Amino acid sequence: MTLFDQNVSRAPVTEPEPPRRWGRGTVTGVWALTLAVVVLFVLTFVPSGYVIQQPGPVYNTLGTSTNADGQQVPLITVPNEQDAATDGQLDLLTVQVSGNRERTPSWIDLVQAWFDPSRAVVPIDRIFPAGQSTEQRNTENAALMTDSQNEASAAALRELGYTVPQTISVATVDETGATAGILQEKDVITSVNGTDVTSVEGVRSAVQDAAGAPVTLGFDRDGSSRTAQVTPKPTDVDGRQQYLLGVGLAISFDLPIDVQIQLNDVGGPSAGMMFALGIIDKMTPGDLTGGQHIAGTGTIDADGNVGPIGGIRQKLYGARDAGATWFLAPEANCNEVVGHVPDGIRVFSTSTLSQSLTALETIRDGGDLDALPTCDSGS
Repeated sequence: MTLFDQNVSRAPVTEPEPPRRWGRGTVTGVWALTLAVVVLFVLTFVPSGYVIQQPGPVYNTLGTSTNADGQQVPLITVPNEQDAATDGQLDLLTVQVSGNRERTPSWIDLVQAWFDPSRAVVPIDRIFPAGQSTEQRNTENAALMTDSQNEASAAALRELGYTVPQTISVATVDETGATAGILQEKDVITSVNGTDVTSVEGVRSAVQDAAGAPVTLGFDRDGSSRTAQVTPKPTDVDGRQQYLLGVGLAISFDLPIDVQIQLNDVGGPSAGMMFALGIIDKMTPGDLTGGQHIAGTGTIDADGNVGPIGGIRQKLYGARDAGATWFLAPEANCNEVVGHVPDGIRVFSTSTLSQSLTALETIRDGGDLDALPTCDSGS
């Protein structure tokens, strides 16, 4: 019988290692990554409530544009055009809006735009008022563009010495307004309290001066003259009491020259000044630009007053990117111009069509540019 040797070694029994635990740094990193993914998801899909303004297409008023049939046609056409051939340009500028109420930009897009000086992040209500659809906004801007072209034509012709009669007519009547049942669409307003009026502002001022007292309106309807007494209704407008007739007024001009402006898919009133300059250039001998590349913006009324516009910073960059070296800015926008002029472009301010023409002539003739008005820190 054989006994087992008690000294024979046996294979050791090994205990399984406990599972490894993540370090504090690893756990923190995983949570940070998870949070980043969630934030990225939110920034991508949650509506922002903002839209982005950025430089839009640039159009040379002395050049061509594409008509509804896709053909290139002169942007401005006048009878017996006297414009000389030129390499110069008179550019009007536009601003594109990225986003609308139906589809706002993502938060990531907004962050990128925030750090881009050529773009601006603005509350959506400023561009698309509550209750107004994109289609309604486009319709309104198209009407403003038509009015701007008419005002620019009248201003240019008056600057050239033509007589341009104008009339104020009723475009809409508020059924609950002060003139409901008194005025009708297409009535032509001729006077307020016996004083002749020829502008919308003239009507508005005369009504405000009455301070709520009844006013006597003179108007023409179907060729016959009439009068009616109306008591304007007090209304709070931007915290101030104003008195309203409850009508929408439109101005129309009897132009002695048939001016045609062709520009599709662009709305708003801000091209008025550049339209007027383009018309004058085409109706006068020589060249207003002197071969220079000049851009500008500003509304205009029939009396040649240049008014403020929106998106001027985007238009400055749009002009620079299009190759312009000179820029005409409305005096009323100077506070937005100072400190935001891109390199390579020089800005002059203007408040009238006459001032704008002086600036063009000075640039063309190599005159004293330092004598022209500019936007500065005191503007």
